[in-house]
Amino acid sequence: MSRIGKKPVTVPAGVTASIEGRVLSVKGPKGTLSLNLRDEISYTVEDGGIIVKPANETKQARAFWGMQRTLVQNLVTGVTEGFSKKLLITGVGYRAASQGKVLKLQLGYSHDVNIDVPEGIEIKTPDQTTVEISGIDKQKVGQIAAEIRRWRKPEPYKGKGIKYDGEFIFRKEGKKK
Repeated sequence: MSRIGKKPVTVPAGVTASIEGRVLSVKGPKGTLSLNLRDEISYTVEDGGIIVKPANETKQARAFWGMQRTLVQNLVTGVTEGFSKKLLITGVGYRAASQGKVLKLQLGYSHDVNIDVPEGIEIKTPDQTTVEISGIDKQKVGQIAAEIRRWRKPEPYKGKGIKYDGEFIFRKEGKKK
């Protein structure tokens, strides 16, 4: 039994959820998100929230139960609060600048790295070594953060590179004489 799946997803005031066919749509103050529903799981929208239950007793239905409930919770959280990730850039000469729908990164390459910001994502650079990514879709926010980080992963000797805020980088000792 899924402990996460048993809990209903509470829908706060100002948020509406509806099921049309095999698509769940959630509309809130920050926007609208939708999720394609699985056949193995049954979804019911009630006045207090959304209940996610397995449609049958197969192993696959039990496997999808908790994940589908979490995806529904992410929809509700996204349209009410939104999601954000913070990246920190460490290294001499490494910097970031947001210019409209393009993020410019200087990461020690012979050229600047230009990253196009997808629709629905907002990128801010409060200073040259901090990148704040925010949006209503948790998957898109995490994906763009991972793509930015992939350009220069933090290395273990000096810690140079792009890391998530709060991420621990295991530091190694350098060569001995």
